Amino acid sequence: MTTICSVKFNGKTAIAGDGQVTLGEKVIAKATAKKIRRIYHDKVVIGFAGGVADAVSLQDMLEGKLEAFGGDLRRAAVEMAQAWRKDATLQKLEAMLIAFNEKDLLLISGNGEVLEPDENVVAIGSGGNFAQAAAIALTRHSANMTASEIAHEAVEIASGIDIFTDDQIITDEL
Repeated sequence: MTTICSVKFNGKTAIAGDGQVTLGEKVIAKATAKKIRRIYHDKVVIGFAGGVADAVSLQDMLEGKLEAFGGDLRRAAVEMAQAWRKDATLQKLEAMLIAFNEKDLLLISGNGEVLEPDENVVAIGSGGNFAQAAAIALTRHSANMTASEIAHEAVEIASGIDIFTDDQIITDEL
Protein backbone atom coordinates (compact mmCIF):
# COMPACT_ATOMS: atom_id res chain seq x y z
CA MET A 1 0.00 0.00 0.00
CA THR A 2 0.97 3.58 0.36
CA THR A 3 -0.03 6.90 1.86
CA ILE A 4 -1.18 9.88 -0.17
CA CYS A 5 -2.33 13.08 1.55
CA SER A 6 -3.63 16.29 0.01
CA VAL A 7 -4.19 19.59 1.80
CA LYS A 8 -5.92 22.78 0.70
CA PHE A 9 -4.55 25.57 2.92
CA ASN A 10 -4.01 29.32 2.63
CA GLY A 11 -4.97 29.46 -1.05
CA LYS A 12 -2.80 26.53 -2.18
CA THR A 13 -3.45 22.83 -2.61
CA ALA A 14 -0.62 20.36 -2.14
CA ILE A 15 -0.23 16.63 -2.22
CA ALA A 16 2.39 14.32 -0.75
CA GLY A 17 2.93 10.61 -1.17
CA ASP A 18 5.48 8.03 -0.24
CA GLY A 19 7.28 5.81 -2.71
CA GLN A 20 6.97 2.35 -1.19
CA VAL A 21 5.71 -0.53 -3.31
CA THR A 22 5.03 -3.66 -1.31
CA LEU A 23 4.63 -7.15 -2.72
CA GLY A 24 2.25 -8.94 -0.40
CA GLU A 25 2.76 -8.20 3.26
CA LYS A 26 6.43 -9.00 3.64
CA VAL A 27 8.50 -7.63 0.76
CA ILE A 28 9.31 -4.03 -0.10
CA ALA A 29 9.87 -4.15 -3.85
CA LYS A 30 10.65 -0.46 -4.38
CA ALA A 31 11.04 2.61 -2.22
CA THR A 32 10.94 5.38 -4.83
CA ALA A 33 7.80 4.85 -6.92
CA LYS A 34 6.10 8.02 -8.17
CA LYS A 35 2.45 7.90 -7.15
CA ILE A 36 1.76 11.57 -7.79
CA ARG A 37 1.34 12.84 -11.34
CA ARG A 38 0.21 15.89 -13.26
CA ILE A 39 -2.36 15.32 -15.98
CA TYR A 40 -4.54 17.36 -18.34
CA HIS A 41 -1.94 19.90 -19.50
CA ASP A 42 -0.42 20.04 -15.98
CA LYS A 43 -3.66 21.58 -14.63
CA VAL A 44 -4.75 18.57 -12.56
CA VAL A 45 -2.66 16.72 -10.00
CA ILE A 46 -3.52 13.17 -8.97
CA GLY A 47 -2.24 10.78 -6.36
CA PHE A 48 -3.18 7.12 -6.18
CA ALA A 49 -3.15 4.23 -3.76
CA GLY A 50 -3.64 0.61 -4.71
CA GLY A 51 -2.45 -1.50 -7.59
CA VAL A 52 -0.19 0.44 -9.96
CA ALA A 53 -1.66 -1.01 -13.16
CA ASP A 54 -5.15 -0.27 -11.86
CA ALA A 55 -4.19 3.28 -10.94
CA VAL A 56 -2.69 3.91 -14.39
CA SER A 57 -5.92 2.66 -15.96
CA LEU A 58 -7.87 5.10 -13.79
CA GLN A 59 -5.46 7.91 -14.65
CA ASP A 60 -6.07 7.28 -18.36
CA MET A 61 -9.82 7.18 -17.79
CA LEU A 62 -9.80 10.45 -15.83
CA GLU A 63 -7.67 12.14 -18.50
CA GLY A 64 -10.17 11.03 -21.14
CA LYS A 65 -13.07 12.42 -19.12
CA LEU A 66 -11.19 15.69 -18.55
CA GLU A 67 -10.68 16.01 -22.32
CA ALA A 68 -14.34 15.21 -22.95
CA PHE A 69 -15.56 17.83 -20.45
CA GLY A 70 -13.11 20.63 -21.19
CA GLY A 71 -11.06 20.22 -18.01
CA ASP A 72 -14.05 20.38 -15.63
CA LEU A 73 -12.59 18.20 -12.88
CA ARG A 74 -15.78 17.85 -10.88
CA ARG A 75 -17.81 16.70 -13.90
CA ALA A 76 -15.02 14.43 -15.16
CA ALA A 77 -14.68 12.82 -11.71
CA VAL A 78 -18.42 12.13 -11.44
CA GLU A 79 -18.54 10.67 -14.96
CA MET A 80 -15.49 8.54 -14.23
CA ALA A 81 -16.92 7.27 -10.93
CA GLN A 82 -20.19 6.38 -12.64
CA ALA A 83 -18.42 4.46 -15.40
CA TRP A 84 -16.13 2.77 -12.86
CA ARG A 85 -19.11 1.62 -10.79
CA LYS A 86 -21.18 0.41 -13.76
CA ASP A 87 -18.53 -1.48 -15.74
CA ALA A 88 -17.93 -5.06 -14.55
CA THR A 89 -14.29 -5.00 -15.67
CA LEU A 90 -13.55 -1.65 -14.03
CA GLN A 91 -15.20 -2.78 -10.77
CA LYS A 92 -12.28 -5.18 -10.32
CA LEU A 93 -9.79 -2.30 -10.21
CA GLU A 94 -8.31 -1.88 -6.76
CA ALA A 95 -7.20 1.72 -6.45
CA MET A 96 -8.34 5.09 -5.15
CA LEU A 97 -7.50 8.55 -6.45
CA ILE A 98 -7.13 12.00 -5.05
CA ALA A 99 -7.43 14.67 -7.74
CA PHE A 100 -7.22 18.43 -7.53
CA ASN A 101 -6.92 21.55 -9.62
CA GLU A 102 -6.90 25.23 -8.73
CA LYS A 103 -10.56 25.01 -7.65
CA ASP A 104 -11.45 21.51 -6.45
CA LEU A 105 -9.98 18.83 -4.16
CA LEU A 106 -11.67 15.44 -4.63
CA LEU A 107 -11.46 11.83 -3.49
CA ILE A 108 -12.62 9.40 -6.19
CA SER A 109 -13.39 5.79 -5.34
CA GLY A 110 -14.65 2.72 -7.16
CA ASN A 111 -17.77 2.70 -5.02
CA GLY A 112 -19.02 5.63 -7.07
CA GLU A 113 -18.03 8.25 -4.53
CA VAL A 114 -16.68 11.64 -5.45
CA LEU A 115 -16.08 13.42 -2.18
CA GLU A 116 -14.94 16.92 -1.39
CA PRO A 117 -13.45 16.86 2.13
CA ASP A 118 -15.04 18.93 4.89
CA GLU A 119 -11.75 20.11 6.37
CA ASN A 120 -9.82 20.55 3.09
CA VAL A 121 -7.74 17.46 3.88
CA VAL A 122 -8.04 14.06 2.26
CA ALA A 123 -5.79 11.02 2.51
CA ILE A 124 -5.84 7.49 1.11
CA GLY A 125 -3.86 4.30 1.42
CA SER A 126 -2.80 2.16 4.33
CA GLY A 127 -1.50 5.14 6.28
CA GLY A 128 -4.26 7.47 5.11
CA ASN A 129 -6.06 7.76 8.43
CA PHE A 130 -2.83 8.62 10.25
CA ALA A 131 -1.87 11.21 7.64
CA GLN A 132 -5.34 12.73 7.56
CA ALA A 133 -5.45 13.13 11.33
CA ALA A 134 -1.98 14.70 11.35
CA ALA A 135 -2.81 17.07 8.48
CA ILE A 136 -6.06 18.22 10.09
CA ALA A 137 -4.22 18.94 13.36
CA LEU A 138 -1.51 20.83 11.48
CA THR A 139 -4.00 22.95 9.50
CA ARG A 140 -5.76 23.87 12.74
CA HIS A 141 -2.61 24.75 14.70
CA SER A 142 0.20 25.65 12.30
CA ALA A 143 -0.68 28.88 10.54
CA ASN A 144 2.97 29.42 9.61
CA MET A 145 3.24 26.20 7.52
CA THR A 146 2.47 25.92 3.81
CA ALA A 147 0.07 23.40 2.29
CA SER A 148 3.05 21.51 0.89
CA GLU A 149 4.83 21.39 4.25
CA ILE A 150 1.66 20.16 5.98
CA ALA A 151 1.04 17.39 3.41
CA HIS A 152 4.71 16.29 3.58
CA GLU A 153 4.77 16.26 7.38
CA ALA A 154 1.49 14.32 7.53
CA VAL A 155 2.87 11.55 5.29
CA GLU A 156 6.12 11.56 7.25
CA ILE A 157 4.15 11.07 10.48
CA ALA A 158 2.22 8.21 8.84
CA SER A 159 5.51 6.62 7.73
CA GLY A 160 6.54 6.33 11.37
CA ILE A 161 3.36 4.40 12.20
CA ASP A 162 2.37 2.44 9.08
CA ILE A 163 4.74 -0.30 7.89
CA PHE A 164 3.45 0.04 4.31
CA THR A 165 4.50 3.71 4.11
CA ASP A 166 8.09 4.86 3.76
CA ASP A 167 9.78 8.23 4.18
CA GLN A 168 10.71 8.70 0.50
CA ILE A 169 8.12 11.46 0.06
CA ILE A 170 7.29 13.38 -3.10
CA THR A 171 5.17 16.54 -3.06
CA ASP A 172 3.46 18.74 -5.64
CA GLU A 173 1.42 21.91 -5.33
CA LEU A 174 -0.91 24.15 -7.33
